[in-house]
Amino acid sequence: MTSVSGANGTVDGLRGPLTATAVPPGDRGATRIADRVVAKVAGQAAREALGELPAEAGPPHATVVVHHEVARIRLHLELGYPCDIGARCRGVRQHVVERVVALVGMEVSEVAVQVERLYPARAYGAGQGRTR
Repeated sequence: MTSVSGANGTVDGLRGPLTATAVPPGDRGATRIADRVVAKVAGQAAREALGELPAEAGPPHATVVVHHEVARIRLHLELGYPCDIGARCRGVRQHVVERVVALVGMEVSEVAVQVERLYPARAYGAGQGRTR
């Protein structure tokens, strides 16, 4: 059991003043955020940006490489079609950058979006096996 005495500065029988020494910020260490954590944040941000997707579409998924606190992100998406693919990808890119900067505090140098699959909207007569 440790005994502490405030009057004479005794700790476990050692004598001397109890002082807390401040460690300079550069000597305290660093926090490293794993690539997979940034990938999960980017994937969730892409889900937020896309909103409602076709039932058959899989969720967006991201891969990330972090080098010197700068992230390079590759997103894999499945989208409903017809849509403005360029505008959807641009909106996803912008939202992912904003969320990664806000939540992780990391600069994003690149967001590459790869559309893996397009799901056509169900047209009238699709239940009969015809597609125009």
